[in-house]
Amino acid sequence: MNIGEIARRSGVSRSTVSYALSGKRTVSEATRRRIQEVIEELDYRPNAAARALKEGRTRTIGLVIPPAGGRLTYMQLEFVASVLEAAARVDLDVLLSPSGGDHDRSFERIVSGRRVDGVIVMEIRLDDPRVTTLQRARMPFVTIGHTAQAHEVCWVDVDYATLIGRCVDHLADLGHRDIALINRSAELLAAGYGPGHRARDGFTSAVARRGLTGVEYCCADDAPSGEACVERITATHPEVTAIATINEAALPGVQRALERAGREIPARFSIAGVAARHWAEEFHPQLTAADVPALEMGSIAVELLIERIAEPNAAPRHRLLAPPISLRNSTGPAPAYKPII
Repeated sequence: MNIGEIARRSGVSRSTVSYALSGKRTVSEATRRRIQEVIEELDYRPNAAARALKEGRTRTIGLVIPPAGGRLTYMQLEFVASVLEAAARVDLDVLLSPSGGDHDRSFERIVSGRRVDGVIVMEIRLDDPRVTTLQRARMPFVTIGHTAQAHEVCWVDVDYATLIGRCVDHLADLGHRDIALINRSAELLAAGYGPGHRARDGFTSAVARRGLTGVEYCCADDAPSGEACVERITATHPEVTAIATINEAALPGVQRALERAGREIPARFSIAGVAARHWAEEFHPQLTAADVPALEMGSIAVELLIERIAEPNAAPRHRLLAPPISLRNSTGPAPAYKPII
């Protein structure tokens, strides 16, 4: 039972319930009694985390997002939306702060100025200086994604290695012997972008385990780059009959390039990947994919952060999610290889 349900049954707002519980603002005696009656009826007991938050200085958490100059992917926007929604359910405000490039001063102000009670950080690198900064400042924080030192911090992440491995297994079961991985950009990989490295590891391992031929291509996060990437694949490795990918933003371009090359999906070419459900369902035909549970991940991140604020010395908790592959229409039996002239 949460504050929202108490508010609904009491006929008041969530903030009124929060004020009645915390005593931070005056609530009329009649309203307070009505709220208390509902609480007793529901046997509601605020947990330790909620009690700790009532004593917080700001009732605000920070969400560190990629630089404002770059366009957020649909998945990144879902992370932002889910954090905002989960925070609102527990009467918390969210301060958005870009980091990277010329925006690091915003992140530094959040940490040094103690403008928030805790921080959620997105787009984590294997070796991420933001994590080190937060650890040194003793600021409660949670990451969406995890560093190479995963045991040291609280995080929620998708198991990209396992999921890409499952995509390869699915394609291999359909008879595909030559498979390409479309990863994220070379710049992100060079910077230590965790999902890209884990997808590479999962792909390499699965290809070796199944005795397949695999090639990897890096691709920027946009449709034109997806087109160019597929053009390179069909030119340099025409024997490839299937793609596994984690680059959802490139999918529209991948689709256009395959159509232009005469690689009908799934009759002459198959594609599977890890993507936000929106991108999977917008692909034509719909993409066989592990749908990243971005909304669930943002909610989990807020939950973990509240716990961290309440008990900063508790052992870090981790959530690694591996959603099932949703079989849609973009994969089919491997065709006999015939060079396209």
